[in-house]
Amino acid sequence: MSHLVKDRAYGGWLLGSGLLGAIASFLLLYERVLLWGDPDHVTACDVNPWVSCGEVMNTWQAATFGFPNIFLGVVAFPVLMAVAVSVLTGARLPRWYHLGLQAGAVFAFGFCVWLWYSAVFVIGVLCPYCMIVWTAVIPFFVVVTARNLLTGTIPAPERLRELTAAWWWAILVLIFLGVFASIFLQFSWAFTG
Repeated sequence: MSHLVKDRAYGGWLLGSGLLGAIASFLLLYERVLLWGDPDHVTACDVNPWVSCGEVMNTWQAATFGFPNIFLGVVAFPVLMAVAVSVLTGARLPRWYHLGLQAGAVFAFGFCVWLWYSAVFVIGVLCPYCMIVWTAVIPFFVVVTARNLLTGTIPAPERLRELTAAWWWAILVLIFLGVFASIFLQFSWAFTG
């Protein structure tokens, strides 16, 4: 059985993901507010034409649901941190709670995959703070899914649970490698001159 089923490890992953995502989300909110006040504001993460939070914030993808996506992170990541603290203090959360967390993780991951695709292949501009949010969501999704498979919250055959226990970290690494590879290949001209 993996260490992920232990409250300390699981709670630590959730807290780290929540904290990292919250920091990036609040930095994005700060920059968004400055842009609302001054449309000519140059955000702190406007590095060049292909690395620019301001450019990404001005696309329709940055307000997918009719309001800035930033608000999702500003609300969700502190909630994730609260869940992490509950887990770390030994609270026994019911199965429905873990299933709700799983639904949130699936939504967040799916949304980040779409935002990654949009940034890399459609918009052609990277937002560093957004990429930090992706960096928070990826382990959130993998760890919650692995934990729920290992504890039986999500019913799974024993073989899948064994594979999850042994290889959950490899899935995490592969997702990150895929993101980095896509960025390197799509923006190879920026890396190679």
